[in-house]
Amino acid sequence: MKNIRLLKDSFFSKIFFVLTILSISTVLLLGFGLYYKSIPVLSTNSLSNLLFSSEWKPFKESFGFYSYIMGTLWVTGISILIALPLSILTAIYLSEYAPIRVKKIVLPLIELLSGIPPVLFGVWGGLVIVPLIQEKIAPHFVEFNTGYSVLAGGIVLAIMIFPLIISILIEVFDNVPQELRDASLSLGATKWQTVKKVLLRRSTEGIIAATVLAISRAFGETIAVLMVCGNLAQIPTSVFDSGYPLPALIANNYGEMMSIPMYDSALMFAALLLFVIIFLFNAISRIILFRIEKRTN
Repeated sequence: MKNIRLLKDSFFSKIFFVLTILSISTVLLLGFGLYYKSIPVLSTNSLSNLLFSSEWKPFKESFGFYSYIMGTLWVTGISILIALPLSILTAIYLSEYAPIRVKKIVLPLIELLSGIPPVLFGVWGGLVIVPLIQEKIAPHFVEFNTGYSVLAGGIVLAIMIFPLIISILIEVFDNVPQELRDASLSLGATKWQTVKKVLLRRSTEGIIAATVLAISRAFGETIAVLMVCGNLAQIPTSVFDSGYPLPALIANNYGEMMSIPMYDSALMFAALLLFVIIFLFNAISRIILFRIEKRTN
C-alpha cells in the first residue's frame, strides 16, 4: 500500500514537472517563432536601418520603425511620470496612515481597476480625456489640437498601470521590518520623517522594480492606446503631438499584411521587438523583487 502511494506521488511529480517545462517552452517557442518570421525583413534591411530610420514604405520594402519606437517611448514615459508619484503617495497612505476600514474599502476598488478590459479605458479616454485636452488644456499651449495625442495615451495608460504599481509597492512597504519604524519613532522622528528616511530609503529597490514592471506592461498595451493616440507615424516633439506606438501599428495593420510582400515579416519584427523589451524589463524587475524577498527572509 505504501509503495502504491509513493508511485502515485512520483507519477504526479513528473506530470507537474512536464507541464511546467511545457509552459516555459511556450515563451521560448513564441520568441523563436517571431524571430523566424522576422528573418526575411532582417535579411533585406540592416538592424540599424530598421531601428533608426523613419522611412516607412511597405511597397518598396522599406521599414523604418524609429517613429513608432519614439511614439511608444513618449506614451510610456508620460504614463510613468503621471502614475509613479501618485502610486507612491497612495501606497504610503494605505500602508502607513489609512485605518484598516479604509484599506478594506480602497484596496478592492484599486484591484477592480486592473480587471477592467482595456477597450473600456480606450472608450473612456476618447470620450473624456481627448475632449479635455482639446478644449481645456491644449489651447493654453498650442493654437490647435485635436486632443488625440501622446498625452492622451499617457494619461489613459497611467490609469491602467496605477493598480499594478500600487499593489507591488504595498507589498514592498509591508516587507520593511516594523522594528525599523519603531526605532525611528522612538528617537523622536515624526511619522512623515520615518516614511522619508526609513520606509522610502529601505524600499528603493522595490520602487525601481515596480517601475520597471509597469514600464513593461505599458510597452505592450494596445487597444486603449490605439484609440486615443491619433496613430500618426511621426516623431512627437511635444505632448500634444500625435504618435503611433508599436502595438497600435501591429493591431491596425495585421489584416493588410498578407497583400503586401515582406509586410508580414516587418510586423513580426515589431512584435519581436516588443517581446524582447518586455521580457528584459520583466526579468530585471523579477530579479530585484527576488533580492528584496531574499534579504527580508
